[in-house]
Formats: sequence, structure tokens, C-alpha cells
Amino acid sequence: MQNLSQVLASSSVADSLQTVLIQTTDTCVAISDVLKQGSLAGILGMAGNENVQGEEQKKLDVISNDMLKDALLACPAVRAIASEEEEDIVPANTNGEYLIAFDPLDGSSNIDINAMVGTIFSIYRQIGDNPAEEKDFLIPGKEQVAAGYVLYGPSSMLVLTTGDGVNMFTLDPKTNTFLLTEKGVSIQPETQEFAINMSNQRFWSDSIQNYVDDLVKGKEGRRNKDFNMRWVAAMVGDVHRILCRGGVFLYPWDKKDPSKPGKLRLMYEANPMAMLLEQAGGKAHTHTDRILDIQPSAIHQRVAVILGAANEVDKCLSY
Repeated sequence: MQNLSQVLASSSVADSLQTVLIQTTDTCVAISDVLKQGSLAGILGMAGNENVQGEEQKKLDVISNDMLKDALLACPAVRAIASEEEEDIVPANTNGEYLIAFDPLDGSSNIDINAMVGTIFSIYRQIGDNPAEEKDFLIPGKEQVAAGYVLYGPSSMLVLTTGDGVNMFTLDPKTNTFLLTEKGVSIQPETQEFAINMSNQRFWSDSIQNYVDDLVKGKEGRRNKDFNMRWVAAMVGDVHRILCRGGVFLYPWDKKDPSKPGKLRLMYEANPMAMLLEQAGGKAHTHTDRILDIQPSAIHQRVAVILGAANEVDKCLSY
């Protein structure tokens, strides 16, 4: 089996981008090691403060953010970072070539029950003569040069695209290296599986209510086939399932907080996952737009998300 370094070296990926990817994924290996210790290391529970999103932080939110932040700021190829846990962007090396945005620990509500969590990252190439500013990050997702995530589950897995398909790597615990275990991941256009947080049903728009109602009715409804529902409560877990066996994932706008256009963050979650899904033959949209076409207005911008099997995304949008 080839390891990540060998796969990157044999590709057309620039050496500087390879450096950023290796630094990022090596840090994820270290995060994986910390997660394995759980209660033994006293890392579970709340940190006692809120992040910029107004969400109470888990201890591991802070720990994983600091680990990635320190590692990437020390990487000469990194121009700046943006994190879901940081209020502002953090300039790194003015001469660096890459901006990297990340969610250090997606699904952190799962930490204390020993369920799946992950790290999501998005990389853009951008150079300049002055220290980076927030406006430098406001680039449509279609300009990403790489995107991926590391899933911390029964095995730790890296799922990565550099714009030439999607590859999956599995962490070898004996060598602490990611080994290529699936090349050229592909999503079938049809599916009978969906993921959505049903507890928000009463807040959805009528169109989403009607769509999900038709899924739940199965063969007795107008879709004329039965669907299974899954919900991991971590986007990284639900997207991983779609990449492995198909499906569709929805986090639609709802009127619980009408001022927010969606729950998920464009820069840290929607854009990198949209790139992965499209590279695997799927689709990723809001209710009205292809996610990768959206011009960001702020680094913490939120959007609605409908992604997965191409035909099912189209069917949902038809509502």
C-alpha cells in the first residue's frame, strides 16, 4: 500500500501544497492519539467558555484547535488560517502560498459519548505582499485546491481531494501513517437513504416538510420506494457514509432562528464537503445555489446544505 506522502509525490500536486497537507494530516494523527485517551487524560467535558459562534466549547474543541493552529502557523507555506473556533483569521507567513480554513473537531457533542467526530479542512492558494486579512479568505469554494477530512472512528480515516478525484486513506496505528485504501471514490446517482435532524421538522419550510414526508411514506407514497434514515450528529460522519455507500444529507434552513440562513458554516464545512462530493460524482447545493459557486461575505457565514447522490439532490431541489 502507498502512504499519503507517496501518493502525493506521484501526483501533480505542488511540493508546497504537499507540505501543507502533510502538516495538517500529521496534526490530525496527533489529535487521534489524544482522542483515544478520553477520560484517562481528563480531556472530556466542557471548557467553560463559548466560541465565536456562541456555542459552548468542549475541552477537545480548544485542544484540537490549538494543535492545528500551532502546527500550521509554523508551516512556511501557510499564509494564514481561519478556524471555526477563532473569531478572526490568524496571519501566518506573509510569503506563504496557502490559506487554510478548518473545523478542528466537527461533531464535538459526540465526544463525551465516544461517538464519531472529525476534522474538516479547506485549502486555497493565495499570495500577497502584505499580511493576510479576512477579505483574502472570501473566495468561492470552486477555487479550492484541496479539501478533506479526518474521521476519528473505529479506525481513523483521511478522505482527500486535490481536484483529481477522491481517495480514502486509513491510519495504520503501528506506523502512524495514512495508507491508501480506496482510490477514486464514486457515489451512485440513486439512493434510498437520507440523513436529517428530524427534531427540527416543525421549523422546516413547507417544501422540505413535503419532501421528507414523501421519503417517510416510502412505497405507499409518490416516491414509490422505501427509504432508511440515518443521523450521526456530526457532518463528517454523515458525509463519510454517503461517500462509502451513497445517500443524501440535509441541513435545511429553518424558522427556529429565521435570521440565520442555515446552520452549517460555508468556509469550514459546506465548501470542503461540497468539493469532495462533486469530485465523487455527487452534488451539493443550498435551496437555490450550487455551494461551490457562492461568493462568501464573511468567514463565519452559514448556509443551508443539501448534498449527496446527484439524482436525489435534484429531486429534493425540485420541491
